[in-house]
This record gives sequence, C-alpha cells and structure tokens, in this order.
Amino acid sequence: MSSPLTTSDGPLAVPVHDRDHVLGPEDAPVTLVEYGDYQCPYCARAHTTVQELLHQRTNLIRFAYRHFPLTNVHPYAEAAAETAEAAGVRGRFWPVHDWLFANQDRLNPVTLIAALADLGLDVQAIAGEIRNHHFLDKVQSDFVSGIRSGVNGTPTFFINAMRYDGGHSLSELVTAVDAAARAPNTSNAR
Repeated sequence: MSSPLTTSDGPLAVPVHDRDHVLGPEDAPVTLVEYGDYQCPYCARAHTTVQELLHQRTNLIRFAYRHFPLTNVHPYAEAAAETAEAAGVRGRFWPVHDWLFANQDRLNPVTLIAALADLGLDVQAIAGEIRNHHFLDKVQSDFVSGIRSGVNGTPTFFINAMRYDGGHSLSELVTAVDAAARAPNTSNAR
C-alpha cells in the first residue's frame, strides 16, 4: 500500500472526476489537466495560452484545472484557490478563475472580497466560508493528487493522463494536443 504522498513522474494519479472544474466537451479526444497556483507568474502566462488553445481547439480539448498552491512562496495562493472554490459552488468558478489570474498582483484578502462583490457574489457568505476554510479540503485534495502524480512546480500539465514536460508556448501546446488527438486510443486515456 502506498502513502497518499507517494510521487510518480508518469501518468496522472487521479483521473478527471466530477469534483474537477472542467471546460469543453466530455467526449473530446484530448483531456488537458493543469495543476496551477493563482500567484505563480508562469501560471498566469500559461492561463493566457490555455485560453487561446481552448479557443483554437474548441471541440478537441476537455480542460480541467486543479489547485496546487505553493504556499511557501505564494502566501495568498491557498486563499485564492479557496475563493475560486467558493465561487464554483455558486456556478462562477471560471469567471473568478480568470479574474484571479488577471489580478494576481492584488490577491490580498481585502481585494479578493472586493472582486467577489464586483462579480455579484455573496461576499458575506464567501468571506465566512474562506475564514472557516470550508473549501480547504478540496484545495488540499487537488494538491495531494498533484504530489501523487509527480507535480513539483507550477504550471504542470497532463495530456490524456500523461505528464507533459514540453514548453508552454501556444505553438508547443497546439502541437502536443494535435499529436495526442491523432494518437490511437486517446479516448481511453483520461
């Protein structure tokens, strides 16, 4: 039996499931999973690239985002992830996700609350949930699944359940996604 923190450098340890935040068709031939941190500048750049990738390959990709807050270097990353989860239970994960990356230099608690108000969310309820770490279990579950999959930095991508260690430019990701779509049995590699 392995510990929950056993690492690997190959396949995704936890397949995409109903607790994940997912964009794109369920039957897409390519599933792209990202482990990210809302305060990571490399993740912010990757976010822009992933948005364009999803736009260019609309019916080809199913995208799942998982939290991997590096709290030792990004003190607001975990609270930002909890904020995204609070928005998610209200059907607003993706707008908050996008806002967090667009405003990662302003992720202190006061700004997060103001942003939620601007997005029309129930600030009082969400502030209480974040204060009580109501969504910390989900954030930590994502983090542990990343550790088990060999994630050691952000962003880390998996394409059809296999770790992708190539570059994060749009052309590099398009090439990798297109190759995965052409590979045999891609629909089974989730």
